[in-house]
Amino acid sequence: MTCSPQECPVSLHHHQHPLIERNVHSLRQALDLLEQIDDRAYQQSPPGFAPHRIGGHLRHILEFYECFLDGIESRYIDYDARRRDESIERSRGAAMAKVQVIIRRLQSTAALQGDSFVWVRTEDSQVDFVAEPFLSSSIGRELQVLSSHTIHHFALIAMTLKAHGITVSRTFGMAPSTLRYLEERKRHAEAAWCAR
Repeated sequence: MTCSPQECPVSLHHHQHPLIERNVHSLRQALDLLEQIDDRAYQQSPPGFAPHRIGGHLRHILEFYECFLDGIESRYIDYDARRRDESIERSRGAAMAKVQVIIRRLQSTAALQGDSFVWVRTEDSQVDFVAEPFLSSSIGRELQVLSSHTIHHFALIAMTLKAHGITVSRTFGMAPSTLRYLEERKRHAEAAWCAR
């Protein structure tokens, strides 16, 4: 797309409530997890899993949300502008506070109620062969990306927790489409069993 932010439509007239709720749901799962694990599991890599740490994955997730929310007003989102706040990696309390702030921002930012056009900075945009450092997107698309990104890292967190010997819900880190598929398959199996 070649239009500038001033030329492109401000709103594409779609509501984002379900996508916001999906992201908020995932962040609440993170809060629940933080209350269930101890500092050792949060801060340390299990044997053979370095550099995977729960704290590192969660910091990475939260900083993507911050970059998204910080760019909404200007309509320029730069996921490379992460703060890399190591206190979030070390402190479950700091991580919980950050999760709560992000949930509040997702629920209260008026610009998220529509599907406004945004520009998103591409990775490696400093490299010479990248002609256009910002690509066109929308708030809805970026909320979807954030949801998928979070679920991907939750799956890595689940593997890391299992390596620590900590049991997690089998649905933690599963995409909503996978959960729907499994539920549908279960319903079909139950219906087939009842039809015997």
